[in-house]
Amino acid sequence: MNKPKIFTITSPLHDAAAIAVSTSSFLSSIDIDCDFAGDDYEGFNDCRFPIIFVRTGGTESVFLNLVKTGKINLNRRIYLLASNSNNSLAASMEILSYLRRNNCRGEIIHGAAETIRRRIEELSMDDKKTKARLGVIGQPSDWLISSGVDYSVVMENAGVELVDIAIEELEEEHSRTADCEIPVEIRNAECCQKAKEYIAGAIRLKKALDVIVAKYHLDGFTLRCFDLLTAIHNTGCLALSMFNSESKVATCEGDIPAMLSMWTAREVTGTFGFQANPSRMDTIAGEMIFAHCTVPFNLVERFSLDTHFESGIGVGICGKLKEGPVTVLKISGDMSRYFIAEGRIDRNLCERDLCRTQVAIRFNNPGDVFKYFMNRPIGNHHIIIPGNNGRKIEAYMKSMGAAGEFVE
Repeated sequence: MNKPKIFTITSPLHDAAAIAVSTSSFLSSIDIDCDFAGDDYEGFNDCRFPIIFVRTGGTESVFLNLVKTGKINLNRRIYLLASNSNNSLAASMEILSYLRRNNCRGEIIHGAAETIRRRIEELSMDDKKTKARLGVIGQPSDWLISSGVDYSVVMENAGVELVDIAIEELEEEHSRTADCEIPVEIRNAECCQKAKEYIAGAIRLKKALDVIVAKYHLDGFTLRCFDLLTAIHNTGCLALSMFNSESKVATCEGDIPAMLSMWTAREVTGTFGFQANPSRMDTIAGEMIFAHCTVPFNLVERFSLDTHFESGIGVGICGKLKEGPVTVLKISGDMSRYFIAEGRIDRNLCERDLCRTQVAIRFNNPGDVFKYFMNRPIGNHHIIIPGNNGRKIEAYMKSMGAAGEFVE
């Protein structure tokens, strides 16, 4: 647990002695183990878990001056502690509004003593704790123009360390990997004749990725898989399906936000998701078609093997997902924004002009869902998770200070 350090801002108009007494009473009431720095901000930016106690109103300009002089670095999340007196909460709201307007991250900690204590204890447990190491094997695919990510922000917000790994390292490892035994479930799967030619190479790629995952101690990764079409004349679809089935987050096209979304789904629900393209909307029927060439094997009732859709080479997965309730999720690259919608898989499709695994999802409130996709989507890929998990995921995202929408 990281011990919080309390810094203060106070209006010079207030009586210093009276404010000192109310400060002591307030901090005693919430009964937290903390260090008290007062108005000395020299160590603020190096502190593991700083909290700014806004002791009075009229402190907005004091806060701005600390920012302008560099004593408060807004690249980190700012926690504002507000009491019930001296216009503390009002000033905290003004400061938080300033932070939001400038795309900075912040949160007000306020309420009953027990509420404040519980929230600080939660943050003390989470702050700066590395929860996962996720690899970025190759950079995001060139067409993912909205998927850039600030690695330090991801670490700050979610405790996830992102590790860059050159795609050439994987290609070299693949070249050194010998053919190996094909798992029985793959060997016995229904498979088109052309895809059979690529199965051995796809399993070799899985083994090469095993080496990379072990070398860098990864809890998961995203793979710039389209480069493999020319580099090794195969695809990563089969390997990604196998990794997800083995409880390692694995997403394609180097899509970091999709990887973070799938990681979040696993953290909150214990279940992996299906990374898919929104492919078609039917506003009259209130449904959307999602499709992709990889899906975790443990999410499907059965599967067959085909070639990769766009290229016609390699191995793609044609899976049949269980019909029933699902949650659609996407989180932005800085993890400050999310979209969640609940619906149900109405049926599986098998159309030749879409990626191999295809589902039709009928949403509970399709009008709101379609407005999101048509006006403010968070990129392309979305994660489809079995069950009604919207409330749990929303609570988790809000606990990190993220904003978004949940369409029930």
